[in-house]
Amino acid sequence: MQSKSSRGFAGGLWLLQAFSGLLLVVLLGVHMIANHYIVEGGLRTYNDVIAYVSNPIIFVWEAIFLITVTLHAVLGLRAILLDLAPSKGMEQALNVLLSVLGIIAVGYGIWLTLLIRG
Repeated sequence: MQSKSSRGFAGGLWLLQAFSGLLLVVLLGVHMIANHYIVEGGLRTYNDVIAYVSNPIIFVWEAIFLITVTLHAVLGLRAILLDLAPSKGMEQALNVLLSVLGIIAVGYGIWLTLLIRG
């Protein structure tokens, strides 16, 4: 039986995942329009991408998109793994591991974007 505080924590994570899913619909929609419907030919060249992400507003927008995708994916993976009913210690280890993997993924994505911007 879960304690009241752990149910509240899990519920908060569920709400965060639901919110991130809704936010993804908006972010993905804008991303698709900006990168595939506005661009002549439907696809940006490498130089076009460099110029596009060099705009600070676009960089922040794409970073928010990356963070949201990663958060949503990590929370979804956590939910799937918790359905396997791990022990309390294993659950804590999963939380730490998934948090670290999420931070590494976001850090790598932002580093790579900064690298290609020059």
